[in-house]
Amino acid sequence: MSELDHFLFGIYPYLCLTVFLLGSLIRFDRDQYTWKSDSSQLLRAGQLRWGSNLFHVGVLFLFFGHSFGMLTPHFVYEHFISAGDKQLVAMVSGGLFGLLAFAGVTILLHRRLTDPRIRINSRASDILLLVLLWLQLVLGLGTIAMSAQHLDGSMMLKLAGWAQHIMTFRAGASELLAEAGWLFKAHMFLGMTIFLIFPFTRLVHVWSGFGSLAYLFRPYQMVRSRRIGVPAARHRTR
Repeated sequence: MSELDHFLFGIYPYLCLTVFLLGSLIRFDRDQYTWKSDSSQLLRAGQLRWGSNLFHVGVLFLFFGHSFGMLTPHFVYEHFISAGDKQLVAMVSGGLFGLLAFAGVTILLHRRLTDPRIRINSRASDILLLVLLWLQLVLGLGTIAMSAQHLDGSMMLKLAGWAQHIMTFRAGASELLAEAGWLFKAHMFLGMTIFLIFPFTRLVHVWSGFGSLAYLFRPYQMVRSRRIGVPAARHRTR
């Protein structure tokens, strides 16, 4: 392993995670009025509906699929499914939802670049973010062909081992990628970079999406009518 590999896959992940967490917290604390998705739906809704739905369905599946697939230790599932079969499932499902997300982000990028009204109301970070997501999906889809060369699941176990070493602060994470192809490394590097720029883009609204799940567990509130001469009406609402 070169010094560059050690930095990119042994140190850089912690830099990205630190900026991701602290940057999000600081932005929420100091700049809440920018904590939004900055939707351009009012400018033109046609392409946005298709692009946004395809992208969100695809990318949410990929996010949770990557999270559970890479962070779940092998011994948890080895009695139910082999590493090779698990990789095959990941290739098929990841390819399908990756194509959905790719189609969605392509529509969104085309819409933002070709519509004059949307382009003039777009920030540089909006376009950069879409370009990075487009490239990340291209790289991710490209890794499927490389994964087909390791159908025994050996490479998948090394990639998952790297992620688990990083999340549990164990040494030797970068050494696990010694045999990984450049496409895998590029996909992982760009993925970490997206986490790095996360707090400085509209992606922060993702936190609000997860935070809204808390409403499912909030107690009901009693709402009473204040109209004079009308009996108080009680409504149960969250």
